Formats: sequence, C-alpha cells, structure tokens
Amino acid sequence: EMGGSARRRCALSSGRDGRCSRFMSARTATLCSTSCRRPVAMGGSRRPRRVLLFTSSPLEGSEGADKQLAAMIASMIPDMEFTWFTRWPAMGRKPRLASGHAVPIASRDGIPHTAERLQVTAAGAFLARHSDLVHAILTVGTGFPLLSRWWQLLFPSRPVIHTAPGVMEPHLLSRSRPLGTTVAYSDVTAQALRAAGFGDVRVIAPAVSLAQWPCRPRAAGIPAVLFAGHHDPGGGATEAIAAAAVARQAGARFRLVLAMRLRPGQRGRALAADLAGLAGREGLSDVTVLGHVADMPGLLAASDVLLFIPRSLSGKADIPLTVLEALATGRPVIISDLPQVAGLGDAVLRVPAGDDRQAGLLLATLLAEPRRWEAMAGRGTAVVRARFGPQRCATQYRRLYSELLG
Repeated sequence: EMGGSARRRCALSSGRDGRCSRFMSARTATLCSTSCRRPVAMGGSRRPRRVLLFTSSPLEGSEGADKQLAAMIASMIPDMEFTWFTRWPAMGRKPRLASGHAVPIASRDGIPHTAERLQVTAAGAFLARHSDLVHAILTVGTGFPLLSRWWQLLFPSRPVIHTAPGVMEPHLLSRSRPLGTTVAYSDVTAQALRAAGFGDVRVIAPAVSLAQWPCRPRAAGIPAVLFAGHHDPGGGATEAIAAAAVARQAGARFRLVLAMRLRPGQRGRALAADLAGLAGREGLSDVTVLGHVADMPGLLAASDVLLFIPRSLSGKADIPLTVLEALATGRPVIISDLPQVAGLGDAVLRVPAGDDRQAGLLLATLLAEPRRWEAMAGRGTAVVRARFGPQRCATQYRRLYSELLG
C-alpha cells in the first residue's frame, strides 16, 4: 500500500465466490467499481500479470478496430489479469467482457469526445501504476502527438505496447513519439512508423471472430450492394454511389445500402439526406442510408457484395474490419487498391483508388456472373481463416507480452 493520506490508494478485496472489487479513494478523479472473475496464473503459483487495456473510449462505445482488438485479446489470453474501460451509466447494457476489472467512464454515447479522452487518460495514468504492462490501442489521429509527448510523464516505468490500427494523416508521425513497442496492422504502416523514428515496430495482422462471423449462404431476391464506413471526404460513400450509378447504367439490378458511422460532432440526419440526394441525382432510386447498425452480421448476410472504394483510409484500420467480416461471411469485396490492403492478396477484387467507373463495371460483371461470385466468396473465406483468425493473432500478442514481461 502506498503511504501518505494525500496519496491515492487502490485495494482489491476478494469474496467467497472468487469475485473481486476495486476501489479508489474519493480523491481519485475516476471512480471504479467492478465485479469480475480472477484469471488463474499459468503454473498455478504466480499471480497473473496485470495488463491495462488503454483505449480512447469505453469498450461498449462506438464499435471500431481498437475496441474489437481489445476485447479479442482479453478473451483469448485468459492467464492475464486485464483492466479495461466500461461505459457508465450502463443503462441495462451487459459489459463487453466477462472477466477482468472494469473501470467506469462517464459517456453519453460511447464516442471518444474530449471528455471521454480526458477521463481515460486520468484513470489510465493512475491504473498504470498498479499494472505490469500497458497495452494502448490507439489510431495515430490528431490528438495522438500531444498524448505521445506527455506519455512518459503520465505512464512512467511500465513496459508499453502500442497497437496502431491506422494513421489518419502521415504528417502526424513527424510530431509524435513512440509510446513503447509499436504494433502495426500492415507492412506499409510499419515502414512509415520506422521512418518516423518509432524504432521497434512489429506487424501483427488484425483478426475477426469466425464464430461471430460464420460463412452464410447467399440471400435470395434482388441483390444488395453494401458500403459501410464514415462520412469522410474520400472515405468511400460518395465513390460507392458513383460506382453504383455506373453499374446501373450497365444494366445491373440491385439495391444500394449505405451503413454510415458518425465522427464526433457530425449530424447524422443532415449527412444522410445529402447522400440520399446525391444518389437521386445519379439516377439511383433504390438506396437506403442507415445510421448505427445493431446487427451487422445480419446486414452482411443480407448483402451480396461489399463495395469499399475509398480514395484513402483516413484513420480507418489499415485492413478495415468490415472487409474481413464480409470475407468471413462469404461476401465478395470490391476494394480500392491501397498499399495498406496488400496483405489481402487475391481474396478481393481491386480497382485503382478514385476509378469509380472501373469499380462500377466490375460490380455489374460480378452480379451478372454467379460462378465468379461463388469463386470469390470461397476464396475470401479461405484467406480469412488462414491469415486472420483470432487464435493466430492472440498467439502473436501472447508472445509479445511474454517478451516484454520477462
């Protein structure tokens, strides 16, 4: 226990049922209470090593590559004792994880606004002092350079893994500092990080749960073409509409579904109306613009093709999880030929970034040729199982944890 009444204290108390609660003193900026199951240390004698999963917002917040990776790691490496951020008030929501120590973060919508970022930073700085390892899962975005410069002061004397799912803008790297050992999703981002002075950079491909995203048979009826992404300039939504218009002119018959996620501060209704208006001007009549999708597996199963043709990834994960989820479900993917997605090989159909006409013609051809559709669906599923399964990803992180923890 730390001495001095003015210092913050943290204690663990265990009950007969093997559950535990973590308490912080009233002077601690972030209150924490949880019930959880303690993992059993490998070998049975040593206590499990404590790992802080540091994300920009609660795990029950807006879905993203960071939240999915954190949840996958915690569930696939049971011999570690994880601490993670949960959304408060719960409002009847179940915790994302069934084990570990959940630290409540006040959040209205789970999106990483400034208030959420300040809370996780303050709580994380305190919790890191009681952890053996900090695993930060953070995209290199506009706020990352400032955080990286304060990191050593806030999180001293602890080994750190920083998984960077993506880089929003390359120029941000020159203003940033490494947090510790860095993990990238792709070779191209790893090269950029090393060139910016990040030193020890590893590459671990993302993973998708094959149990959550099983291969599904193709739905009957009018084909559905899906785009899923953000309202970012060049992010793929307007490009998907332009490509769909080309395919429609080529004689293809389909429905276009745009599943749109919001960035902090964006107004969903106005942006959705803009997309619907653009689709109408392009001559597309059967278009649906969705906001938050609660059942993404169901939406992908009801779709025939994922059309993801952004001009740039703009902070999305190097290999967007929606792409892996579509491939796992058995849905062909038409994607921009960006260097970050080179690891997908021939599992996807590539078009030059910005070439909406070629994307539209390829879409029309794919919808008109069932055998080609079936071949691409089978190829994509096989590649995900071979290269992007959760066990492979967890094994690589387990080795990295062991290396840093000694």
